Amino acid sequence: MAQRKRILSGMRPTGPLHLGNYHGALENWVRMQDTYECYFFIADWHALTSDYESPGGIRGFTDDILLDWLSAGLTPEKSTIFIQSRIKEHAELFLILSMITPVPWLERNPTYKDQIEQLNNKDLSTFGFLGYPVLQAADIIMYKPYGVPVGVDQAPHVEITREIARRFNYLYGPVFPEPEVILTETPKLLGTDRRKMSKSYGNAIFLSDSPEAVAGKVAGMVTDPQRMRKSDPGDPEVCNVYDFHKLYSPPEVVQDVNRRCRNADIGCVQCKKLMAQYLNAFLDPIRERRRYYEERPQLVEEIITAGNDRARHAARRTMDDVRTAIQL
Repeated sequence: MAQRKRILSGMRPTGPLHLGNYHGALENWVRMQDTYECYFFIADWHALTSDYESPGGIRGFTDDILLDWLSAGLTPEKSTIFIQSRIKEHAELFLILSMITPVPWLERNPTYKDQIEQLNNKDLSTFGFLGYPVLQAADIIMYKPYGVPVGVDQAPHVEITREIARRFNYLYGPVFPEPEVILTETPKLLGTDRRKMSKSYGNAIFLSDSPEAVAGKVAGMVTDPQRMRKSDPGDPEVCNVYDFHKLYSPPEVVQDVNRRCRNADIGCVQCKKLMAQYLNAFLDPIRERRRYYEERPQLVEEIITAGNDRARHAARRTMDDVRTAIQL
């Protein structure tokens, strides 16, 4: 049997995961477990780059994200699941890579500039924030993966990782493969107010939300802004609720909603209630798995301990190669 190619990806623990996180990354990770050797990590050190003044929530968010991952279908039988800060070798490789990474590479990173603008309420003029891509490079190449599954907006991070790996290999010899960018398709899914779904905007539907919470959030969703009354014909293509229907409702229901909306045969309130039923049906298996793991905290602890051990073993082998290459 051919050996599976290894992939790696991670998430920052900044709060419970929402539908945007699920469809943007987690759904693909669950699928990839069947075709790749998977390493998935919770990037708690990365959370410090923007939340260094108030780090108290990071540990709790780490627990939340682990439950979300297991609930969504990541399994220790198919994936190595670990916490970044538990593998101290990441810090050592970050230090070594920081010695060889030119500062202009970091300053030109488009994600760096975007984050500075988006998080203008925080002081991000720190070495840790500027050096974020170097730590991310260390996280990735530590496990010598074939590729990194990311959305288009994260592709620059993988590209700078490739450049750093290439520079290390040029200086010290071929230690690291250059990871490929594995672009994953992300369906159109905005928040309840039609902005990007985000915890900070208060427009997110979380994987851990109760059926009642989901129904309440759906009831407040923005619809076709031109449709003022039920008797007005609507345009489903500009309606956020219809985008959710296309993801969660059966095809025949989607077609029926499209037709009835255009003919003013269904109002927005009824349409939202119908969509909420199918969205809750989609979330029910995730909720059921979450309850299973919440009732078994010892099992969750065993899963993350075993994952940390496997990751640490791989990281130590890599650092042996690195120390040999740099003759230290």
